[in-house]
Amino acid sequence: MGQDSIVIVGGGLAAATTVNELREQGHTGTISLIGQEQELPYERPPLSKGYLQGNDKLEDFTVNPASWYQEHNVQLHLGVRAEKIDRENQQVSLSDGSTVDYDQLVLATGARPNLGGKQPFEGHDLPGVHLLRTVEQARALRETLSEDTQLAVIGSGWIGMEVAASARSRGARVTVYSPDEVPLAKVFGDRFGHHLLELHQRNGVDVRTSTRVDSIQETDGHLEVVSSAGTSRADVVLLAIGAVPNIELAHEAGLKTERGVIVDASLRSSDPKILAIGDIAEAFNTSLRRQLRVEHWDNAIRQGKLAAATLLGQDQNYDWAPYFFTDQFDLGMEYVGYSAPEDISVVRGDTETGEFIVFWLSEGKVTAAMNVNIWDVNDTLRGVLGKSIDQERLTDQSVDLAEL
Repeated sequence: MGQDSIVIVGGGLAAATTVNELREQGHTGTISLIGQEQELPYERPPLSKGYLQGNDKLEDFTVNPASWYQEHNVQLHLGVRAEKIDRENQQVSLSDGSTVDYDQLVLATGARPNLGGKQPFEGHDLPGVHLLRTVEQARALRETLSEDTQLAVIGSGWIGMEVAASARSRGARVTVYSPDEVPLAKVFGDRFGHHLLELHQRNGVDVRTSTRVDSIQETDGHLEVVSSAGTSRADVVLLAIGAVPNIELAHEAGLKTERGVIVDASLRSSDPKILAIGDIAEAFNTSLRRQLRVEHWDNAIRQGKLAAATLLGQDQNYDWAPYFFTDQFDLGMEYVGYSAPEDISVVRGDTETGEFIVFWLSEGKVTAAMNVNIWDVNDTLRGVLGKSIDQERLTDQSVDLAEL
């Protein structure tokens, strides 16, 4: 397999990691990377944090400089879209009319902002309404933020709340419209959800909970958000109501798809010549014994490395626990595991101090853990997953974490 011609469709972190790993492990065959953006592959978490705040530059989170791809003989096709996969002839057709042949193909097409499903959100295409998925979109949003800006954020997921925090750091006035009574409580429970809500309120964010937004209107040259809480004026609106995996290319090629592209524990799709990784991969996790689709930075890196191993004939599997992080105001958080809404949560430490750990349990076993403003413990928490530990022992700070 070391001489195979490998084509990777996607220009994000998962795609770039696959390329890096292939060359580092000695693959000598042709590698082609097809990216729809003009930019070199980059990491996306800074878009809603450091880059939006004006602290990070694009080169700070670009995976490799252009010279690296040249030195490692990687053929870049940037600013073009993969439009069709001919599985019989093992060929990908591009939007510029060219084609690329493959022995093995990796799909890393990522996700796009949700516009509201089959019926797009009314007003999503008005001037002043922004989405956030690409560096171009982040740059456009950043240029609007100042002390005179009234920003409306529709949605209270991670992107929405991170943007709210970043915008406040630039002096903007921010209103968040949350459909939930407590933001993110469905994932983390009421206790942490309230902690996050109060953090934003203390920092001047107007969070309107249990609020349904019906539309965005343009009136007399300014925007208005029409919601169940009334109509409010805004200079800028961010639509942050989730993401949709880009699985159309795979689906049209006849690959098995559901919420994502169905792949096995080695990331191979229903066509053994085609892998899927990153945001689009609904992969079989051997630890959790279920198909799982994860849209996070850590998963992009790990699946990129696993894809390279699979392409090179190595016997490795998707066996790690999901991980993600966020930074908002003075809160830094890391989460590892996979908890269900019905899981019991217990807190180690005092949420009032802003430094604590949360464990989730199901039938006495730890399913997930989260450290908030406590650092260098995530690997230890990862080791606790799946173990049966008494709740009192988990919350007893006199018991060293490593002893758990």
